Amino acid sequence: METWTLSLLLVSLHGAAAVIHSLKYFDTASSGLPNFPEFVIVGLFDELQISHYDSNTRRAQPKQDWMIRFTEEDPEYWKKETEKSLSSQQVSKVNIEIAKQRFNKTGGVHINQMMGGCEWDDETNEVVGGFYQFGFDGEDFISFDMNTETWIAPKQQAFITKHKWDHNKAWRAQTTHYLTQICPEWLKKFLKYGSSSLMRTELPLVSLLQKSPSSPVCCHATGFYPDRASLFWRKDGEELHEDEDHGEILHNHDGTFQMSVDLKLSSVPAEDWRRYECVFQLSGVEKDSVTRLDEAVIRTNAEKPIDATTTTIIIIIIIAAVAVLTLGLAVGGFMCYKKRKGEKLKDFQV
Repeated sequence: METWTLSLLLVSLHGAAAVIHSLKYFDTASSGLPNFPEFVIVGLFDELQISHYDSNTRRAQPKQDWMIRFTEEDPEYWKKETEKSLSSQQVSKVNIEIAKQRFNKTGGVHINQMMGGCEWDDETNEVVGGFYQFGFDGEDFISFDMNTETWIAPKQQAFITKHKWDHNKAWRAQTTHYLTQICPEWLKKFLKYGSSSLMRTELPLVSLLQKSPSSPVCCHATGFYPDRASLFWRKDGEELHEDEDHGEILHNHDGTFQMSVDLKLSSVPAEDWRRYECVFQLSGVEKDSVTRLDEAVIRTNAEKPIDATTTTIIIIIIIAAVAVLTLGLAVGGFMCYKKRKGEKLKDFQV
């Protein structure tokens, strides 16, 4: 399945740059997968998990403190979210069986996924993206094209669904209205409630790590927020575009982020090391965080025992990896958050 990455478009990492905010919900139904809920819904705002529902707890719950405030405004909010999630669970259970029949599959593990949401530009106040997509067993199944208000079916098995949904004018209109009106309204509301948390900036702990003297040097930054950040190596003040390997931005368990970039030094004389430095830039923060390449500050397992700080970094990496794996199973494809001012965006069988 192709990965839908909702990237944040930056004018500049420094200063008050315009930001593309995103709200998306992931719905994952599975069969034959032991020790994992048959149905999971995960809500993300700007890549931060804000809500969770699964078939084991059968309850929609907030994942951020500021999301609890919705209870103050509407005491029935989470009860209604639970009811909608239960309804989605039933429809998804039917859909996964229909998909198995369409693809002539029976036993084994099967996963049916949905993703839906929108993107909004906080500078222009325009909706710049909307998506409602389905997948089955790791491959695209069907998706909604906002421009033509029609469904795109890359698989022959989805033609029946495309024909059915394209001819349902009410369903098409409701989907368009949700993506262009309802979803952005909720996105702005979440931004308002969580602004103190979502608009904050936290600088990272930056460390230089190396497995062995012959290994690349890893510049690792962890604990920063938001994820609109850049990490790179430079030599004599010039950014390097070769001999470095960038890693992805990963979530930490506490809602912050981490990232790393490796520098290959196999052909660099030891006396030239101090010409290199690792630079971290964070949106909204004018001053860069610069760490000069110095053998004395590199932490390496080959030369010294792991101290408390390094142990903490390793634990953070492990926790982040587990969190990403767990979230990946739930978020593995994509889900449509189905809500319409207290009403649910109607679920449809495929």
